[in-house]
Amino acid sequence: MATVLAAGTTLDGELGLDEKLRLLVEAYPETISGIEDGYLIFRDGGEPLLIDDGAAKDHFARLAQGDVEDSLSQDYPVGPCETKPEVNFDPGRIRSDPLLMRLYGASARDVERSLVKVAWFGGNVRVTKRQGAAAALERVREELASRPELKKYLSPSAGTFNWRKVANAPNMSVHSFGAAIDINTKYADYWVWSGGKPGKVPHYANKVPMEIVDAFERHGFIWGGRWYHYDTMHFEYRPELIAIAKAGGISACP
Repeated sequence: MATVLAAGTTLDGELGLDEKLRLLVEAYPETISGIEDGYLIFRDGGEPLLIDDGAAKDHFARLAQGDVEDSLSQDYPVGPCETKPEVNFDPGRIRSDPLLMRLYGASARDVERSLVKVAWFGGNVRVTKRQGAAAALERVREELASRPELKKYLSPSAGTFNWRKVANAPNMSVHSFGAAIDINTKYADYWVWSGGKPGKVPHYANKVPMEIVDAFERHGFIWGGRWYHYDTMHFEYRPELIAIAKAGGISACP
């Protein structure tokens, strides 16, 4: 049975923002050096990034123009259990475009410089090597390779790098940064395909085995199937959210 998750809530104790930010810094040591006076500080000496712009935002404003604090506002749950999110519970779908551009590149050309080929169940996909994303995907592949019955869900991949905005939205897709992978669309479910509208998704569906989700999560990826606005073929590299879930005991399993 799926665990029901409400927007803005967690299954255990919620970590404070300071602790979440500490885990964010630890997740990206290649690029982020620390925090100072409300800003993220970067190793390249570039302009610091404001963590919280102080603006009051509803859920859809956070999706469109999220800051770093907004991106940490909903706690992603981990574990081999399926969840059925309540309205607008989209942990990880809220992102900071300026932060992602600092982590992976501010243009398609910048991102492409760091793309490498990763073997993926009979084919190859292009993924960024920055922040350890490609290496993490390789570990997912090695773990799932021992389960040949799962290959049909994983291959062919529906895509990795694609510099674009989220469909019908102003913010960037994580595919733009080479840090996301879509698995086989044949077994995918997507909130738009079900007739859903933003903030009103009447039906949740999923055909992806939770063994696949569990393997991705163990190596720093979050799954779009944990979102109210669900996208079950989608996985993106967000090691800070996995670290926060583990530190806070935020489990998808009852």
